[in-house]
Amino acid sequence: MYLTPQHILLAGATGLTGEHLLDRLLNEPTVTRVLAPSRRPLAEHPRLENPVGELQSLLPALEGPIDIAFCCLGTTIKQAGSQEAFRAVDLDMVVAFGKRARELGARHLLVISAVNADPESSIFYSRVKGEMEEALKLQGWPQLTIAQPSLLIGERQDQRFVEQLAAPIAKLIPGKYGGIEACNLARALWRLALEEQDGVRVVESDDLRRLGK
Repeated sequence: MYLTPQHILLAGATGLTGEHLLDRLLNEPTVTRVLAPSRRPLAEHPRLENPVGELQSLLPALEGPIDIAFCCLGTTIKQAGSQEAFRAVDLDMVVAFGKRARELGARHLLVISAVNADPESSIFYSRVKGEMEEALKLQGWPQLTIAQPSLLIGERQDQRFVEQLAAPIAKLIPGKYGGIEACNLARALWRLALEEQDGVRVVESDDLRRLGK
């Protein structure tokens, strides 16, 4: 069964994938309202509401109704400055966003996690992503879609040298470890948002690439 969501909540609209997703949402004729809080102002659009500030402080003031929520939040330990600061974004802020979206009436949350997310992992990054996934599952979502991409490929404002080198190779890797263009991930997320499928759905890079073509 396919849905026609009208009221969208989006976190991470200034990020690599979030920018592509916001552009797609604002060009969808069925979408009447996109609520996208962000730290810096977004380009004005008649169907965009853009509260500006720190997300944690903006969440209580957000108003519904919301049909579907997208969470494209994410950072790196280098950007965050410490493991604690990384957890504050990739775990605490994501979980707080999910809680508020549910309070506003959203029935479907789509969140970007990462390949090999596992709360028992010995790798800090994968462990935090796994803890985030488990926390969201406890929020009682009628529909929760967890995207687990591998390397995200695209033009970043803070271009990362290692990722630039890895991108051409990552595109050639088959299966769930293959890289994915951020624009294709955004397209896949929108397609997944249109599908009604109760419970938790985990979608890995290979399926995300297929959906995003």
